[in-house]
Amino acid sequence: MTMTYFKRYRMEFDLTRSIPAAPALADDFRLLEWDPALVEAHADAKYRSFRHEIDAHVFPCLGEYEGCLRLMREISRRDGFLSGTTWLIGYRPVGVRQMDYCGTVQGIGDERGVGSIQNLGITPEHRGQGLAKVLMCYALQGFRQAGMRRVTLEVTGQNKPAVGLYEHLGFRRVRTVYKAAEVAYS
Repeated sequence: MTMTYFKRYRMEFDLTRSIPAAPALADDFRLLEWDPALVEAHADAKYRSFRHEIDAHVFPCLGEYEGCLRLMREISRRDGFLSGTTWLIGYRPVGVRQMDYCGTVQGIGDERGVGSIQNLGITPEHRGQGLAKVLMCYALQGFRQAGMRRVTLEVTGQNKPAVGLYEHLGFRRVRTVYKAAEVAYS
């Protein structure tokens, strides 16, 4: 194991500004609001979104289904959990019975009016279709409806598509931090 430092950007969105409109979902996709019965679906989407990504090195729980399930349960039980910021996207083509959960986002808020995106993940086979933008736009609306004044998130600097999405939506970098993690290299 080698100690590695990952550059992460703390980014912020000012909710007094306009929130971009969410793009429409294709017919095979469904946007699902928070429901405690879907905690396992959120965990599965989170796990499949992050298990092979750099963030699973930065936060090892993201590389294991049980870790993602534990994380989802912890997030949904926090005092500041905001159900209106927590969304799931399901994919079910015509003629298929079972839904494939392919995107998730969660948020919490604090008494100072600051919301925080916990995780935004899209499974690899569904990336590039605007699903992350849909989830983020709905989450931002949920933060505004909950009375938050601004929203923060952290993103690993090497995740260029995510950094680009957040900047495109109007987030700005407010700080660079480094997260130490032990990584096994082969």
